[in-house]
Amino acid sequence: MTAETDSPATVLAPSVTTRHRRLLIAVFAASSSLGYIAMIQIIPVILIPMATDLGTSRTAIAGASTVSILVGAVAGFPVGRLLDRFGGRAVMTSGAAIGAIAVALWSRADSLSEVYLCFVPIGFSLVMCTYEAAFAVLVFATGPAHRDRAIMTVAMVAGLATYLVYPVLGWMNGEFGWRTSLLILAAVFGATAVPGHLWIIPSRAVHRTQIAHRVGLPLGAALRQRRFWLLLIAFVGQAGSVSAFLILVVAYLVDLGHSMVIATAMPVAIGVMQIVSRLVLTGFANRIRLLPATSVAFAIQAAGLLLLPFVGLSIPLCLLCVAAVGVGQGVGVVARPAILADTFGVAHFASVLAAITVPMALARAGMPLFGAWLADWRFLVICGALALVAALALLPMVRVRNP
Repeated sequence: MTAETDSPATVLAPSVTTRHRRLLIAVFAASSSLGYIAMIQIIPVILIPMATDLGTSRTAIAGASTVSILVGAVAGFPVGRLLDRFGGRAVMTSGAAIGAIAVALWSRADSLSEVYLCFVPIGFSLVMCTYEAAFAVLVFATGPAHRDRAIMTVAMVAGLATYLVYPVLGWMNGEFGWRTSLLILAAVFGATAVPGHLWIIPSRAVHRTQIAHRVGLPLGAALRQRRFWLLLIAFVGQAGSVSAFLILVVAYLVDLGHSMVIATAMPVAIGVMQIVSRLVLTGFANRIRLLPATSVAFAIQAAGLLLLPFVGLSIPLCLLCVAAVGVGQGVGVVARPAILADTFGVAHFASVLAAITVPMALARAGMPLFGAWLADWRFLVICGALALVAALALLPMVRVRNP
């Protein structure tokens, strides 16, 4: 039975007005987009000039993102508990401020060690003020009738923005250099997200009132549920599969015999299919059951990965296989918070979400290293197998339909 629909108290739970909900969605879409752009998406654009300026390798610079992932894994559970107890206003506002300051300090770094030090607070900021925290606030503040569409809208807008921003980032880097570009992004992110979060996120008192009327399993009880472990297997497997593929796909395609132009253009299909899959989910939110849709999306991702070694140098077939990964990723990001809220309720949602997010972060950090060690087509088989396991793990829950 769905935790969110078990109790009559849920019907009486206060939720935000339509206008407030729309403002929450708009602010979170903007702040998540700017946060990811300033702290993550800018890295590949400035990778070469940074490495040249600091006198180090591109691989060493790229390793800074691993630092932020590992810090986020450590911070995920404490941040989730804070969100459950106090709501999102203080956590997300301070997280945005930390991120803006960290990016500004990053722009002044003169050594690789200083870059890595900057990515420690960036790791905290990513957990405190981007998708995971925003989804938690939306789950707390909105009722079941509006929750899934709100989550999908934020993810869709942020995904589209981070996909379309690369030409702008390239122009900024060429026009101003990487240091000034980072300062500009830090200023825009801080000036937008900090006041936006402070203004629109419900206060601690409002949050406690909302939670008092909601039901949900505590984390300890959720951990004793078979459903929790099925969901953990599914989302951790899918996350590790995508992470390794995104890092290694260009090198694999070049080694296969594709030109660098083709190899670097292929991953664009992932971004396109992420947006398309979220548009479909948003447009048919009332007709599509999320659990079976997620299982199918993960199976499509698995098929693309497992078939890619067999398509050779066929550009259309390679493109279809790569695009399949975008389907799994596009659906997976929005499905996780919605399914967890439906399954375990709202009262302790952020803690339950963090319990799955932390091992996901470890998988994202570790799977690319394992894939790079395998080096050839074998990493695609491993990634495909993980995605297939993810799809199969959801099937027992699909068969049991929530009333």
